[in-house]
Amino acid sequence: MGEHVGVAHVRADRAVRRIAAWTGLALVLMATAAAAHDQPFSHARLDLAPQRTQLEIQLHPVDAAALIRMGSPDSVTGEPPVYRHARALGEALAPRIAFTDGRRPIALIWEQARWDAGRRRVVVRYRADWRQVPGRIHFEAHVAPDDPQHETFLDVRQGGRVLRQAVLTKDKPATDFYTTGAAGALAVIATFVPAGMHHIFVGPDHILFLIGLILLGGSTRRLLTVVTGFTIGHSVTLALATIGIVNPPGRVIEPLIALSIVWVGIGNLRSREGEGDWRIAAALGFGLIHGFGFASVLRGFGLPKEALGWSLLSFNLGVEAGQACIVALVAPLLGLLRHRAPVAAPRWIAAASWVVIAAGGYWFVERVLAGG
Repeated sequence: MGEHVGVAHVRADRAVRRIAAWTGLALVLMATAAAAHDQPFSHARLDLAPQRTQLEIQLHPVDAAALIRMGSPDSVTGEPPVYRHARALGEALAPRIAFTDGRRPIALIWEQARWDAGRRRVVVRYRADWRQVPGRIHFEAHVAPDDPQHETFLDVRQGGRVLRQAVLTKDKPATDFYTTGAAGALAVIATFVPAGMHHIFVGPDHILFLIGLILLGGSTRRLLTVVTGFTIGHSVTLALATIGIVNPPGRVIEPLIALSIVWVGIGNLRSREGEGDWRIAAALGFGLIHGFGFASVLRGFGLPKEALGWSLLSFNLGVEAGQACIVALVAPLLGLLRHRAPVAAPRWIAAASWVVIAAGGYWFVERVLAGG
């Protein structure tokens, strides 16, 4: 009887140990999971206002402790510890924030640090004084540079409106945004008009398409009508693609742009004096295709959602200005050629049209092969 009781006791003891072991393992796993869900992050809120702006940054105690080189998060957890280290937190965090108007740094003035018991976060607040809100602002944060997984969630507000929301990481620690009002509109224009001009000047396919359209010449009014048709076409699809309504893949659009160049060159060779001017319809139709190409560039450039309308308009104005420069340069040369060599001019224009066809054909093959 005693022997059986001893065996039962051993078995019960083993069962208890197994339960204790499994319970301990479960607690470890739960603690690990909780730690994983408590991944430190920070939140920055920037409130823009005339004369003065306010920046509040919420820090996880882990990051706040690391910021002032304290060994434990408990040293900055709770109201008394945060009050005790308030100035040190403000002075340590400020150099990790880059806040500029696009050219000059904006000085951050520390105001306070406090403990947010509800969110269990350390909140550090700064202000910046200025005469007026800048049109363009660059914001960069390196709150926890030693933590590759750290994220800073940024909210920018002006006049009760959310201008920009962004997630700043170790790889992408900065964002640029535009403010409201005249200063913001002027900053957008100053950025995107040159961008549109630059894209025309560095885009040989667009330049060659435009030159192909004006090779046959015509009055100033006629040439302006042709160019305006191209502008209307690409403006429509640029807007549609940019806001995401229509977004065909580049492997389709780029070969079509090359084919449009070939088509214009062939149209020049087939054109006969006295026939209707086919170039206006061609400029409008193919402008729709070229607009998708412009959109891909604009998306890569970084389209500000808070200034979508102004950026689209400014980019289009830049493209139009670039086109006008090309027409102003090429059209007088073609007019001079017709005036000085009226007999040879048609042959020169035909030769130039063949160059247009050859270049467009080469780009078409190259892009089809690259897309495949």
